[in-house]
Amino acid sequence: MTGLQQVDLENLLDTLCPMHLVLGADGVIQHAGPTLCKLRPKQEIAGMALFDLLELTRPRLSDFEKILPRQGEKLHLQFRDAPQTALKGVLVKCGPLLVLDLSFGISVLDSVRDYDLTNADFSATDLIIEMLYLIEAKSAAMEASRKLNMRLQGAKIAAEEQAFTDTLTGLKNRRAMDHILARLIGSGQVFALMHLDLDFFKAVNDTMGHAAGDHVLQRVAQIMVEEVRKDDTVARVGGDEFVLIMNGIQNRETLSRIAARLIERLEHPIPFGGEECRISASIGIVLSVDYMPPTAQQLLEDADEALYASKRRGRACHSFHVA
Repeated sequence: MTGLQQVDLENLLDTLCPMHLVLGADGVIQHAGPTLCKLRPKQEIAGMALFDLLELTRPRLSDFEKILPRQGEKLHLQFRDAPQTALKGVLVKCGPLLVLDLSFGISVLDSVRDYDLTNADFSATDLIIEMLYLIEAKSAAMEASRKLNMRLQGAKIAAEEQAFTDTLTGLKNRRAMDHILARLIGSGQVFALMHLDLDFFKAVNDTMGHAAGDHVLQRVAQIMVEEVRKDDTVARVGGDEFVLIMNGIQNRETLSRIAARLIERLEHPIPFGGEECRISASIGIVLSVDYMPPTAQQLLEDADEALYASKRRGRACHSFHVA
């Protein structure tokens, strides 16, 4: 083969199979395809012995002469230095030269990432191009699906939050309270429940209007949230009725202090439109440990009964349920 013929061969191979090696009869690399050179940009591949660059892993041979009879068979190879990318190859004789055509096989995805390969690094007819397009399309579709799922999840959370929230005060509503009670009772946690009803609220609505009433309810909600812990629950369960659930509290003196502080703060005049709204509160309290086992219905009924005991005592006070 003349020099011109070999150059022509190398140009042909560079176009048709850019991952190839042209070898002499002694196993020394005479030419490397452009993609193979891109995999080892800091090495001068031409002039290296084949087995200095690659290791034959199946069949496991290290003598170049022993692979000559295996022309046309599938060979398994890998780079000797890192990254030790796995390759597949076929050796064929071309005149006095040997051509080893290589491919990535199943390692193509990792290789594309590791070496920043593009479609220009593969033969124009290589099915890898179609596969890369499909993978890119799949990745884009999965990313779009992920973003859509995140939006749907966000919308679901917002809808659930709205379903459990009293729109006027921002507190939990009765539905949320029912879920929280069921969870606490089901898990066996101890808690205290206060049923709070505003005294003289109807007079505010009747004399100053519903706008004043709404303002009062919002201020009441703010006070109650300030007086309980972050993990406690404050729910508006009626027009001027509220339920407070306090996790882990069973001490009656502690509960009495909380109730007294709530009542004291709620008796402070609430300014609105240049006037003052005056209310107070009556409270009924039950303890979950007084029930074996507690039920939400019984707790709420008994807290309501204790609340009306406070009303009968003259309002602006709290009462514990007496079994």
